[in-house]
Amino acid sequence: MTPPAQPEQPGAHRRLDPYAGAGDHAPYGPLPLDRGSPLPLWAQLLDDLRRRMDAGAFAEEFPAEHRLTSEYEVSRHTVREALRKLRADGLVIAERGRASRLGARRIQQPLGSLYSLFRDLEAQGVDQHSEVLRLERTADATVAGHLGLVPDASLVVLERLRLADGEPLAHDTTYLPADLAEPLLEADFGHTSLYGELTRRCGVRVTGGRERIAPFLPDIRQAWLLGLADREAAFAIERVGRAGERAVEWRETVVRGDRFAFVAEWSDASRAVALAPRAAAPSA
Repeated sequence: MTPPAQPEQPGAHRRLDPYAGAGDHAPYGPLPLDRGSPLPLWAQLLDDLRRRMDAGAFAEEFPAEHRLTSEYEVSRHTVREALRKLRADGLVIAERGRASRLGARRIQQPLGSLYSLFRDLEAQGVDQHSEVLRLERTADATVAGHLGLVPDASLVVLERLRLADGEPLAHDTTYLPADLAEPLLEADFGHTSLYGELTRRCGVRVTGGRERIAPFLPDIRQAWLLGLADREAAFAIERVGRAGERAVEWRETVVRGDRFAFVAEWSDASRAVALAPRAAAPSA
């Protein structure tokens, strides 16, 4: 029988052996909490639960409150405070009458670098594929302007619903000049990257570009595709991709805000924030 949890002693110190008590389950097992630390016990517990989740623990079921109080030798109040934060962040889902379970993993995407969502998801161990909604020739004067083309220029459009671990992550629509991208019409984009196919089939390699990211309220169709509730916000990403000096890609992506996080590194040499220009005032 598991011994009852001992009362917390604020002044007590515990030896911090990195995998003490973890047994054969390290790094999945619990690490001891430091009662001499200025960091509250609930915050230490929160950090360790996140560590265990990142290591792959709790894949089948998230432990109940009484198990966590016993494992970490803390009060139920401490456990509940840590769980409240995990639930608020969408990392743990609690439903009446059912055991708690892990929420969908949040994908981290670095800013300021050329990236392929397909490649980066694969590198993070995420099972991902796409549902191709449209792959055809088209024309769009606004998109042609973004690509520096004449208004009636022929384009190839690829519209995909991107899924990560079987759950919707992003609705992605990409336009490319048809004179470069015509061979893509024969590609199967169910489980491959656009940039990889663009290089293999068309001999075009995207070398840089520019992105704009902003909060966004999806329309009814996008919300339905992504499984979002009515008026639930997401991220909207607009991207111009370039091969050398030529614009070869205009992409519009709507990403679930609860499954995606953008990460940036900075230094004291980073450029200052620039405000978008104001709209010109109407003349009198």
